[in-house]
Amino acid sequence: MKPQDIVTFFATLKAANPTPQTELEYSSVFELLTAVLLSAQATDVGVNKATRRLFPVANTPAKMLALGEAGLAEYIKTIGLYRTKAANLIRTCQILVEQHGSRVPDTREALEALPGVGRKTANVVLNVAFGQPTMAVDTHIFRVSNRTGLAPGKTPLAVELGLIKRVPAEYAVDSHHWLILHGRYVCQARRPLCEVCAVRPQCDYGRRLQ
Repeated sequence: MKPQDIVTFFATLKAANPTPQTELEYSSVFELLTAVLLSAQATDVGVNKATRRLFPVANTPAKMLALGEAGLAEYIKTIGLYRTKAANLIRTCQILVEQHGSRVPDTREALEALPGVGRKTANVVLNVAFGQPTMAVDTHIFRVSNRTGLAPGKTPLAVELGLIKRVPAEYAVDSHHWLILHGRYVCQARRPLCEVCAVRPQCDYGRRLQ
């Protein structure tokens, strides 16, 4: 995708959705971290269903620790890999309490030191909670970046680095939201909905169909 096409691509997505948001439900940085940690290999809908029960009971590291690993597992057992996630979340809460004054840190190094928090999770927290222009490459962003020609790459990290280099600065903070939503609802895995796609004129795949 040519630089001018990239500008038009994001300008079009912004015009349709000026203030994109994550579909995970949260009301604090800790709740966001929890939701993102739980979302690995799970849907946002499934995570939200569990956290609507969990957060009224445990919405701080201390309250989560009070539940204990078994107690936490009961709230999130509808989510895939819930036992591992419960263990990681409890250990994460211990670290937050002991090393960070119960606050979620705002650096990649500190976030990735938390159990169950990888690069993608750290990128989401840094972007959504702290407004940093990071790029959390999930399956949707990976697919859209390759299919459209926006930032082709063979690995999530390659796509992430390509996007950071190619996305114009004015769109950097919100770009990963637009790409996720576009991949989730339009540029779908089994059959992209090119007939209703607003950015088809800029897309390598869409142009080949014309």
